[in-house]
Amino acid sequence: MTRVLLTTTSFQDTPGAHHELLAKAGFEIVSKRGPLNEAKMLELAGQFDAFLCGDDAITRSVITKATPRLKVISKYGIGLDKIDVAAATEMKVPVLFTPGVNHTTVAEHTFALLLAAVRHLVPEVNYVAKGQWKRLIGNEICGKTLAIAGLGRIGKEVAIRGRAFGLNLIGYDIYWPETLTTELGVKRYVDFNTMIKDADFISLHTNLTPETHHLINAKNLALIRKGAVILNCARGELVETEAIAAALKSGHLLAYGADVLDVEPPPPGHPLIGLPNAIITPHIGSRTYESVVRQATCAVENLTLFLAGKKPIAQANLLPASAKPNA
Repeated sequence: MTRVLLTTTSFQDTPGAHHELLAKAGFEIVSKRGPLNEAKMLELAGQFDAFLCGDDAITRSVITKATPRLKVISKYGIGLDKIDVAAATEMKVPVLFTPGVNHTTVAEHTFALLLAAVRHLVPEVNYVAKGQWKRLIGNEICGKTLAIAGLGRIGKEVAIRGRAFGLNLIGYDIYWPETLTTELGVKRYVDFNTMIKDADFISLHTNLTPETHHLINAKNLALIRKGAVILNCARGELVETEAIAAALKSGHLLAYGADVLDVEPPPPGHPLIGLPNAIITPHIGSRTYESVVRQATCAVENLTLFLAGKKPIAQANLLPASAKPNA
């Protein structure tokens, strides 16, 4: 029987048809509460034919130990920065993923963070909960400028909602179909640092790569307008954490709204935890009933299709034709 390691907690915790689909496949499922670090993954590697994973540390060492038994990695989600895709490709392990399943949910969460920041919703709710009728002055977002870094599926959904809120939209992405300008009204910038100078709000939706690591850092934070808001529903490593914390403490930034951190969960003493103008949610941007079922179903379908010798919905790496399921 095919043995599958299931680590994604939202898959496990959310009811839906994906559970029936996985049970119907007839695999032996071993469930762990991820995301698992490298040490824990190394303990488990070599015992499974497939990983159905979230943001676990699937490093070169893990893949090396997991093979030759490991036949496939099915990622629940779209971010692959926790998986050493190059190592998987070298070892002929397909890496499957689930594009197009969470863009609505993450875009909505982005605006939840933005509105919470400009209207001081977190402190206001806390005041009332403590019996204090303390009213702060907030700001409108209509008429302000929103800069979007990364205009893939999620970035486009953010742009659509930005138009509805009456925001001026500017954007930065290497790939730029003309529809971004003609249909969504996003003004293109070819230089990221130039774009952030002109923005009231900056929203990050790009992949984490060596080039985008610390995309916002101590140096270019000085270029950003005083009182701006930075939003991050992509990856915590896109920003230099210490620099963001310093800008929040000095008042240069009005707020930092993020669903992700450079270390998750954050250790005691993390620079952003406890700052009154840091609005941090625990990586729940795609954690809605609708999105979880879409992601989980796609991840299971990818897995079952591949192990049945069929083409999966989405595969991140190209393998030699000789690399077949269960080979």
